[in-house]
Amino acid sequence: MFNSLRQRTGDEGGFTLIELLVVILIIGILAAIAIPAFLSQKSKAYDSSAKTMAQTAQTAMETFATENGGLYTGGNKTKLHEIEPSLNIGNNEKEPALLEPTIAEEGKGYTVSVEAQNTKDVYSVTRNKEGEVTHKCKAPTGGTGCPGHTAESSTW
Repeated sequence: MFNSLRQRTGDEGGFTLIELLVVILIIGILAAIAIPAFLSQKSKAYDSSAKTMAQTAQTAMETFATENGGLYTGGNKTKLHEIEPSLNIGNNEKEPALLEPTIAEEGKGYTVSVEAQNTKDVYSVTRNKEGEVTHKCKAPTGGTGCPGHTAESSTW
């Protein structure tokens, strides 16, 4: 009986210090790869949110024109917020902010812009009097284009 007890205590299996250090090193390498990839995805999510809000503002501006004889004159961010309450007109810092729309060409064209909350990139949707719609992005550094876009082509 004592012999079997002594045999059990003498046969303690476990991990050596080197094996534990190798496992910790592998976990560290995987974390070093995963964290930057995660941060990049977070930035893309902020930009995607701003683009979505710009599209929503465009829809609200078209609704405003439908209710006002086809003209965009008088379409400001307060009116757009009344039409679509999900538009952030600057009262929530955790979401992209709608900037004041620009009405052009005798009320037959407009530009709605949204500022992304992390990068301060400005995403704009412009409709001219012929009905052509363009999407633009402008970086806050004064250059044209945003991350993922070339300077020559800042459309999204």
